[in-house]
Amino acid sequence: MLKLARYLKNYIKEVIIGPFFKLIEAVFELIVPLVMAKIIDVGIENSDKSYILKMGGVMILLGVVGLCCALICQYLASRTSQAIGTDLRNDVFSKIGSLSYSQLDKFGSASLVNRIISDVNQLQLAVAMLIRLVVRVPFLIIGATVMAFSINTELAVIFVVIIPLVALSLYLVMSRSVPYYKRIQKNLDGVSGIVRENLNGVRVIRAFSGQDRENIRFQKATDIVMEENIRVGRISAILNPVCYVILNLAIIAILYFGGGKVYDGAVSQGEIIALVNYMTQISLALVVMANLVVIFTKAGASASRVNEIFDETPDISDGNGATTSENAPAVEFKDVCFDYGNNGEYELEGITFSVRKGETIGIIGSTGSGKSTLINLIPRFYDTAKGEVFIDGANVKDYIVSELRRKIGIVPQKSALFSGTVRENLTIGNENASEETIKKAIRIAQAEDIIERMPEGLETFIAEGGRNLSGGQRQRLTIARALVREPEILILDDSSSALDYVTDLNLRKAIKEETDNMTVFIVSQRANAIKNSDRIVVLDDGRISAIGKHEELLKTSDVYIEICKSQEVKG
Repeated sequence: MLKLARYLKNYIKEVIIGPFFKLIEAVFELIVPLVMAKIIDVGIENSDKSYILKMGGVMILLGVVGLCCALICQYLASRTSQAIGTDLRNDVFSKIGSLSYSQLDKFGSASLVNRIISDVNQLQLAVAMLIRLVVRVPFLIIGATVMAFSINTELAVIFVVIIPLVALSLYLVMSRSVPYYKRIQKNLDGVSGIVRENLNGVRVIRAFSGQDRENIRFQKATDIVMEENIRVGRISAILNPVCYVILNLAIIAILYFGGGKVYDGAVSQGEIIALVNYMTQISLALVVMANLVVIFTKAGASASRVNEIFDETPDISDGNGATTSENAPAVEFKDVCFDYGNNGEYELEGITFSVRKGETIGIIGSTGSGKSTLINLIPRFYDTAKGEVFIDGANVKDYIVSELRRKIGIVPQKSALFSGTVRENLTIGNENASEETIKKAIRIAQAEDIIERMPEGLETFIAEGGRNLSGGQRQRLTIARALVREPEILILDDSSSALDYVTDLNLRKAIKEETDNMTVFIVSQRANAIKNSDRIVVLDDGRISAIGKHEELLKTSDVYIEICKSQEVKG
């Protein structure tokens, strides 16, 4: 948690003033038993009503001022914890955005969502408790003990004996609770993952009548969380009874030994009541401390999970600046190898070829041959294990990442649209795009009919993930979005799979005719989709099997011939 203490620096004033007011409240709380003792020893013993009323007024005043101080502290604690939580959540989100695909895969989306919401919420609560109670609780315990010594030294020894016993109980219980809280947070990641999978795959689950299976799977995951919570709950449940037993024994001891001193005249009845009140204050403070330990134990587990994200150094970082060449190929691969797991088992191996500016390249191969992996190296979503990738003659690792990706428009396999208007979605990569640019992109993407049928045209609202659109509509809009960027390199990663043959044909024809000197990569499993490309790269098990035009490959590449035969594609 100390690593995250830097977030308190911007709120030092609140962190100091809040506990200060809480200390004032605690001081007034410590004075109350003395006032009560005076009422008993002076007012009641002498039947002095005016003194009782006067001291009663003092108690009310102490209560009102203490309440005002508590409210001020509560306000500062709430405002500060929310502000720090917001800052932390923004930084975590920004850090996640800087991580590479491989690093995101390592954490998992469900875990990342849980960390940025649940774990940060736990840290917010810890900050609020830090301001409200961390100073007040020990001050009350120490203050009550000091006040007890000011009343009677011999009876105050009971306080000295009791407090370490309670502290030992706290330590024994909490030390056994910490591992459970860490496991609970990790198990919650699993629950979040199942929920996410079910929401994303709800149509598949219902299509295969898998609701019962998923209910059982979810129940097993939640049962694990429940069992962990029950185990830690059993341990924590011991704490309060043990503390209360010890403290009530202390009160009995005060009454037992104090009774004799009252009889001897060494202590007054009011002072005994005051001592009992101080012991009660300590008991309440220790119970609060027990809850604080639980809160900070959870926060410690959450802090370690958040710090794991902050400690992750982005695999993909900016280069020192690329020096490009007009005469260089648009894209060039030189003996590229790639390995997802860094275990020496290459998904791509020995990839070498170059692409001229304005050339259209088709990439085809069987499932798992490395097509998407290959094109993901161009915008540097992943770095190569060996070899180099060049764009305009410069190594992609030398580019400023944002500058590199401004050159590229990519349409991924899974069409991703965001909640907002059509216009907002289309201009994500080019916020200053003109109306003419947007209309041209829509026309090339064969999406004019989609916009015309929409009630508010470009201002029509798209639901999260494009749920209110068909698969083909989403694909055409994502293609239009890539074209609005006016990229030098356009990558279509199997992005026309939901389109009919005629629309797909018109799309490829429009891209060829209406894009000026744009280099295009078309990744597809359908030979018809890439047969008219300037060249076709045939991948087989992570290696280049053949490169050439459609007609050439039908004569020279057994892999390509087999693909075309299976799809009944002719020359």
